[in-house]
Amino acid sequence: MKIDWKRKLSSRKFWALLAALATSILAAAGAGESVTMQVTGVIGAVGACVAYMLAESYADGNGNKTEE
Repeated sequence: MKIDWKRKLSSRKFWALLAALATSILAAAGAGESVTMQVTGVIGAVGACVAYMLAESYADGNGNKTEE
């Protein structure tokens, strides 16, 4: 069984899961609210960038095929 990493990394559900997991771990470790919010914000920003880059590379790849 092969994992489709492009699809996983472009999934909003995946990035929401990572943010929720990080928030839970930080809360259990006793991190402050500001640290938790900063880490969650970074995960959300990275997730949005990854999803955008994968979507653009997919669109560029399909655009080149239709022009040929």
